[in-house]
Formats: sequence, structure tokens, C-alpha cells
Amino acid sequence: MASLFNSAKLGYHVLAFFLIPILMGFLLKILRLGPDHIYEIWSSLHFDLLHILGSFLMIIFIATIYYMSKPHSVYLVNLSCFRPPASYRLPSATFIEHLRLYEKDNPEIVEFQRRIMQRSGLGDETCLAPSNLYIPPTPTLEASRLEADLILSSVIDDLLKKTGTETKDIDILIVNCGIFSPTPSLSDMVINKYKLRSNIRSFNLSGMGCSASLISIDLARDLLQVHPNSCALVVSTEITTPNYYSGNDRSMVLVNCLFRMGGAAMLLSNKRADRRRSKYQLLNLVRTHKADDEAYLCIQQQEDPQGIKGVSLSKNLMVIAGEALKSNITTFGPLVLPASEQLLFLFTLIGRKILKLKWKPYIPDFKQAFEHFCIHAGGRGVIDEMQKKLKLSDEDVEASRMTLHRFGNISSSSIWYELKYIESKGRMKKGDRVWQIAFGSGFKCNSAVWKCNCTIMTPTDGPWLDCVDSYPVSISQTLDH
Repeated sequence: MASLFNSAKLGYHVLAFFLIPILMGFLLKILRLGPDHIYEIWSSLHFDLLHILGSFLMIIFIATIYYMSKPHSVYLVNLSCFRPPASYRLPSATFIEHLRLYEKDNPEIVEFQRRIMQRSGLGDETCLAPSNLYIPPTPTLEASRLEADLILSSVIDDLLKKTGTETKDIDILIVNCGIFSPTPSLSDMVINKYKLRSNIRSFNLSGMGCSASLISIDLARDLLQVHPNSCALVVSTEITTPNYYSGNDRSMVLVNCLFRMGGAAMLLSNKRADRRRSKYQLLNLVRTHKADDEAYLCIQQQEDPQGIKGVSLSKNLMVIAGEALKSNITTFGPLVLPASEQLLFLFTLIGRKILKLKWKPYIPDFKQAFEHFCIHAGGRGVIDEMQKKLKLSDEDVEASRMTLHRFGNISSSSIWYELKYIESKGRMKKGDRVWQIAFGSGFKCNSAVWKCNCTIMTPTDGPWLDCVDSYPVSISQTLDH
């Protein structure tokens, strides 16, 4: 009801804005003619004048309805990514040495994790929260809250400073975090810390996996369609403290090897005044969800036979991710691909499915639709598989590989670190289109397309500030001792 009232009020203001000046000008023109002339015109054009006024009012009414029903453009004003303190750094050698100390009775699991680290694509600058650097790690609830407060406060403070936004200007708040879901919620933590308005529309998303950031963007987009002249703050993170697994199940220790500390905050707006200062405009967002048991269970929080809680990753994860990507592209492709690519895809599909010809499936050339790609840095295998399936070059996936190397798998926020990498390299030009691809438990594949509103100068801050010049690096397959 409130949104309906706001739309009606907006329509009234638009109608008044256009109609009143026109009617005032028309009235002044008539009054200058004098009484006799006015009476003469009225007598001769009485019916025609009514028809003209009626037609004019109808045009204004139709134009107002069109304006009210037209989707609001959604702009990404700016974003901020968390840069962990250097004291939180966890080199691969340190990680393995810690394992040997508190897993000395189980050398097999230590060796298994050492081999995983060799092939992981992670460098020696990735970071974990302090509680997970202890020997042994101490993943307490209090430590989890401290990590959450550090990440959320850091990115929000930086974003508000960069955009010049006051807390009273935030109309919508969305926070997503996969595993850590305390009471009060993380969104409550933000509202309390920043004393946000009492009527703010707040949401806290959990359990949505590494694709949750684009789910949050989708929710913000929908809310901005029904709440005009509004700003939305979206915060994406994954708290690593409670995710540590202390057992010996090989499918569950992978989380210890890959996931690291990170987070991002984005300010979205549908205000016309923000168009000039915003970095990007959201063009498309497509979400697909596979509904079968194998996909549902491929990433699952569970207890091992000893009752130790953790997150298991299935061996079929890459296959399921590929199938989810295929489903997403089927819906996403027609929205973004040029007509030539769509025709080639259609002809190949007809040949294979109807004419039963032994043709290979045609993979559209997405480089004709996008200049940049931000593929979720879930692991080396994820990036390799996406590069192969989409026929991308090494440069196309450079942002993803370097994000994995420098920061590790930082869950839903990884696509924003990749965007900042492209900016930090000075590659983002006005009109460039960016495709963000994210995968998440359930199993989900989500895609978003952003258009750059202006050529972005090389940032003087951000997570890549002190290291971007040393990238790209060659990802070694061996672990130095």
C-alpha cells in the first residue's frame, strides 16, 4: 500500500510539473486579447477548444503512466573492499607447519592438505582471522562477532567516506553472509553501530553460498523499483572464524585450504542525480537454481562421523557448476548476445536436436558482448572450468586468478575484488560491459551485467593499492619449502 501511495504521489507531481506551467502560459495569452476578442474566439471555437484541451490532458496522462511504469535505472555509485591487516597473513608454509603441530597424530590428513595447497592457486598473502591462526584454532562466537564487526565497519566506513553519503540517506540495507548467522543479525549490528533510520528496510541473507552477493543486488534492484529516489547499501562477506573444520574428513578440510577473509560494500541508487557520479549501471541480472538432490547436496554444512561440524564439498562440484552455467546461459544469452551469435546458436541447436546431426554444441562468443569478466574465484578448478567452457583467454580470467592468488576464496565478495583489480589496472573505460558470474550452494548460478558510466582513473586506495603492480603473476603448481 505504501509503495502504491508513493507511486501515485510521484505521478501527481509529474502531472502538476508539466501541466501547470502550460496552463498558466495559455491563460496569460488569452487574457491579453481583451474581453471582446475572447468572447468571439470562445463562440467560434467552443467545441474545438474543449477537444484540444481534452486531447492534451490525455497525452499528459498517458505520458505520466508510462513514466511511472518505466523501470528505474539502478546505479552502482561506488564500492569498497576489505583489506585485511598484514598481521593476519597466512603463508602456505605457515599453514602446513601449524597443521603438523596440532595434527601430529594424523600425518595423512596433513599431507592431503599440503597437496591441496600446492594446486590451490593461493599465494602467501592471503589472510585469516586471528582466532584461526592460533594453535589449535579457537573458533568462538565472540571471535566470530569481532571478525564480522571488523570487516563490516571497515568497508562501510570507507564507502561512506568515498561517496560522501550520510547514514540518514540510506533507505535500504542488505547484508549477506553464508554460514555465520547470529542473533541479533549482522544487519542489526550495522543498524545499531551506525544508528540508521528507524524506518530503514533491512534484510539479512544467510545460507546462500558464494552467489549471495548477486542475490543481494537482485533484491536491492527489486526494492529500488518500488521505492523511488532511494539508496541501498549492500554488504557481502563470509566470516571465516566459525568455518574452521578440525576433523579428518577429506571433503570437509578443503574449506580450511581455500577460504580466506574478505568482504565488500556497495552503494546502489535509483536517483537521477546519482547518475553522473556513479561508476556503473546495472543492465541485466539473471538467477538460475538447479533443483535436484545431487546439486542440492554438493555443498553442505554437516557433521562428520565424529560429530564435528563443517562444510563438505562434493567431487562432482565442477560438473554441477558446468550444468548450472549452461542453464544460466540459456536464459542470459538472448539478453546480451548480438543477433549473429544468437542465430549461430539457434542453427546449431536445430541441427543437433531436430536434424540429429553430429555437430558439437556451439559455444557463443561472449567476448562480443563483454569487455571484462569477473568469475567467482572459488578455486583454481572453478576458474579453469569456466575458462574452458566459455572459451576465454588468460587475460579474460586474469582478474579471477589474481584475486584467488592474493586473497583466496573470499566467497560472495570475490567478484567485487575482481572488479577492483580491473579498475586498478586502468582497464575500465566508459561504455565497457562487465559480466559477473557467481556460483553458490543449493545449487545456484547467477549472472549480472554492468555498464561503465565513465572511464575510471587508477584508484589511489583499495585492496590492490600496494600490490597491483606486481600482478599478474605466474601461478606455480608447487609449494616452496
